[in-house]
Amino acid sequence: MGFKTGLMIGAAVGYVLGAKAGRERYEQIKHWVANAAQSEPVAGLVGKGKSLAEHLPFSADHTPEG
Repeated sequence: MGFKTGLMIGAAVGYVLGAKAGRERYEQIKHWVANAAQSEPVAGLVGKGKSLAEHLPFSADHTPEG
């Protein structure tokens, strides 16, 4: 079985399992992700990432000269 075939089968299985889980499970996962995003460890990582991004020469705050 090739990579593309395996990828397609995996996507199809994921879709079917996700559809069976339904909206309630989706809302549970969404709630869990929102809580995790607001946790202190994740907030610290986001802060470090923003700090690092400010020092990159290609960050959004730097406009190209010329």
